[in-house]
Amino acid sequence: MAKSALGSYVIAHGEMKVGKNRFLLYNYLTIRKNGGEIMDKKNIIIHDKITIGISACCMGSPVRYNNKGWDMLASLGREKQDFNWCPVCPETMSGLGVPRDPIHLSGGDGAMVWTGEARIKNRRGRDVTEEVKLGCESCLETLKRANASAYIYMDGSPTCGVYRTSLKKQKRGNPPGIFGAILLDEELFLIPATDVQSPIRWWDWRRRLLAFHWFKSVSLDTKEDLYNAWYVLKFLCQEIDDAFARDLGRRLAELPKSVDEALIVSIRKEILETLRKPSTVKKITHSLWKNYSYYRKTKGETVEGIHSPDFLRNVTTIAKELTTMERAAFEEEVFFGTSPVLYRDQRRMPKAEPADVEMDEEIENTLKGILPEDV
Repeated sequence: MAKSALGSYVIAHGEMKVGKNRFLLYNYLTIRKNGGEIMDKKNIIIHDKITIGISACCMGSPVRYNNKGWDMLASLGREKQDFNWCPVCPETMSGLGVPRDPIHLSGGDGAMVWTGEARIKNRRGRDVTEEVKLGCESCLETLKRANASAYIYMDGSPTCGVYRTSLKKQKRGNPPGIFGAILLDEELFLIPATDVQSPIRWWDWRRRLLAFHWFKSVSLDTKEDLYNAWYVLKFLCQEIDDAFARDLGRRLAELPKSVDEALIVSIRKEILETLRKPSTVKKITHSLWKNYSYYRKTKGETVEGIHSPDFLRNVTTIAKELTTMERAAFEEEVFFGTSPVLYRDQRRMPKAEPADVEMDEEIENTLKGILPEDV
């Protein structure tokens, strides 16, 4: 048997059997040991900034009908620089101008406007349906050119609203709005603008967005690809919807060796739909503690400032603990299952040591069947 700095190994079914040393290959790798199967996992690290579309009025642009706007992103601070932003406004792109008469849905919801069953009218009763449709189509094309994965929408708007098209209390209007309807059809990751203002809700949306973005584009050609990707996301999905996660786990275990492409597409869609669902503060704090316990067991050390679920603190403190745990897990290379996909600017990543580069090349060559010389 050939040996290297990795210890003894054999290649079988695209997997590597290792001796003492453990390593990371493409962020996760199936490892067989003593007849069983374990996962040597690390968080998935992405370096390319995700583009997020956003209703322009939520980014401070004074494009509302009354010439006003809100800077909903101010609360993000430096984290705002971790994303590319693409602000659009369907109503101004419709040519309605600023200021303008407010508009409303008449005869149905936004989806019905596209089928011709409902109309868009302004306060004076003027029909502006065709203008607004053109504005929505223009904005959608802009989002596509920007390759946006998500959209932060202003609920209550007759155009951008998804679950409300009225800002009046006790009234939901006729959701979704006309632009909201096509955002739903495009299956973008949709984030309500008001949740960006809450530290814990934004943290929840951000970690699920990163997981959504990665999983939507990751290559899934075989059962092994699907199982490895699921192993990265399953702890997050269990937190969001435990019944779904356990059912899917059983279904994956029962899959035949050769999996039909249509089935992979269907399972991918199920997982993406689950990642769109918000979690709760209670679930998040319990998941934090569970993962922190794993970190302590793995590293034999504590992280200052992490508290148990029964410790009373506000949501801002919990969000800080979660960010602290993400940083500690990344630096110590311990898998943080509740936030499995992280963004790190490539310019701020530690430089690889020559020995690390040599080992990476050796691993890649071995997986291709190119074995190193006996030592």
